[in-house]
Amino acid sequence: MRTILSLLMLTFILIGCNNQTKEKTMETSTNEKLVQQYFEHFNNHEWIKMADMYAETADFKDPSLGQGIVKQTRQQIADKYAELHKVFPDLHDEVIQTYPSGDQHIIVEFVSTGTGTDNVKFELPICVIFTIENGLITKDFSYFDNFDEEEQ
Repeated sequence: MRTILSLLMLTFILIGCNNQTKEKTMETSTNEKLVQQYFEHFNNHEWIKMADMYAETADFKDPSLGQGIVKQTRQQIADKYAELHKVFPDLHDEVIQTYPSGDQHIIVEFVSTGTGTDNVKFELPICVIFTIENGLITKDFSYFDNFDEEEQ
């Protein structure tokens, strides 16, 4: 009798753990879809749609914005990328890999490319950590080499 009760308890525990795993997988899947949509908007140069994927004000760690954490509004985000698009009309990000991390984070490895209005091309590997809360990006921490060739 004890063996049967032990087996039943073990079965309920395993079923409970399996259901929790499915819930986490669904959340990660939702976040991965959000990030995929983000890069589609980016590559279509839909800056307002992309900016609307952020919280009204989001935290950025981005060498192009300076040191430390910088707060940006949706409008500032859209304006920044619209200006960048003027300089690099064929701006494009190629996602290499996404790495879900817990319930609220997705790490994305990608390569950004473009050709300047002066026909100078660039290719920049970037890694970004997105924090996603309630379906919106609240933190965008980007890491890339921001040194000009002249400075090296």
